[in-house]
Amino acid sequence: MSPLPEELSLVPLHQHPELLEACAELLAEEWGKSRALRLHALQRSSDAFPTCLALLRTPAPTEPTCPPSLVGHVRLSRVAGQPSSLFVESVVVARALRGRGYGRQLMEATERYARARGFCCLHLSTHDKQQFYAHLGFVPAEPVQIVPFLSPAMPAAALQAFAVPSSPTAAAPVVLAAPQPPLSPPAVPPPPPLPPPSRTGRGPAEGTGQSPQESPHRDARGLPIFWMKKDI
Repeated sequence: MSPLPEELSLVPLHQHPELLEACAELLAEEWGKSRALRLHALQRSSDAFPTCLALLRTPAPTEPTCPPSLVGHVRLSRVAGQPSSLFVESVVVARALRGRGYGRQLMEATERYARARGFCCLHLSTHDKQQFYAHLGFVPAEPVQIVPFLSPAMPAAALQAFAVPSSPTAAAPVVLAAPQPPLSPPAVPPPPPLPPPSRTGRGPAEGTGQSPQESPHRDARGLPIFWMKKDI
């Protein structure tokens, strides 16, 4: 894993309130929702999770008067029943900066951030970026449930109260890699996953029921969703 370039930095949004407006605009440009709703979710970032992180590009020494510019955003949430795991969501890079490797650097910096805080596994879900995440080392996995908002006073052990359902007919609520931020948990769970379609190509990863090319899981709209994880 390459080190984070000196001109880039990953910072918690709640420590940099001056970035709130820019992050709200970045998220709204990608997924819609009103500015007020975006700001409401971003303002709930904290060290107790969810934590919103902003990737900043620092100007070159030849441009000392230019302020740092926002490159991308990611949010980390706790995973119910898995105290050592985090869920990655709302991953986005500014459209004007795409195709330059910033997405990879955002994810690599996010891994370092999580690992430095004692976490050892990242989970995510995506509709169409599974190949990108596979190239970063993520593999197909079973669905998980996140804890949308957590009080700073709640101990990590309390997460065990949110046990992940083991039955395929009691699927966890779908959480997308780029979801609309929930305002009041819990989310309404989707219908049970549909039976896996017939496969003519490469089979799914063992034990997961899905592959980077296809998935038996569906979101609330019935669209295929890919669940993935990575040990860090």
